[in-house]
Amino acid sequence: MPEVSTQQFLEIEDIREGVLVLKDKSLRGVLAVSSLNFALKSEEEQNAIIYQFQSFLNSLDFPIEIYIQSRRLNLTRYLEELETLEKKQENELLKIQTRSYIEFIKSLLAGGSIMTKNFYVIVPFYTISIPGVKGKSPTLTEEEFERAKTQLWQRMEFVAHGLRRCGLFCAPLNTQELIELFWSIYHPEEAEVGYYPEVPPELIK
Repeated sequence: MPEVSTQQFLEIEDIREGVLVLKDKSLRGVLAVSSLNFALKSEEEQNAIIYQFQSFLNSLDFPIEIYIQSRRLNLTRYLEELETLEKKQENELLKIQTRSYIEFIKSLLAGGSIMTKNFYVIVPFYTISIPGVKGKSPTLTEEEFERAKTQLWQRMEFVAHGLRRCGLFCAPLNTQELIELFWSIYHPEEAEVGYYPEVPPELIK
């Protein structure tokens, strides 16, 4: 049986200038969106956020897709750094505290994987909406692409503005970031996030 690459199952034809070009010639732009701790907001603030988000959704005349990516944090190198620090400790009390901190981190990991979440909004644009773009053409011409990209960026700016009113920061993914995003989707184990927080200063003499 011949080998089948992942690319054959994807609807993506090309990634260029921060834009996904699909096989049906439609475009997609992806916004990375920050998060906020809704539970820590006052009731008044929560109601204001909900109202703004409802207003944002009602203002859209095109569909959007919200994608949440969960990735496992890999603390292996951080633990190795702590264990190296423990061995170098000359102060016996700091040595004991460092070991206690290491065991605390390990106990967190024993309770299950520690995950980080990334939030994205995917904005579409269909080239059939542009006069002069013929559906039978196998690929977009440079002129067609530029015209479609301009329309897509306008939509993305509109979405970003609406989400900023909800207290969320947005940034469009560039070509390299889009490639890395899709790579992480199809290679979840290799895409574990290496997390290296600062060593607590009280453990350093």
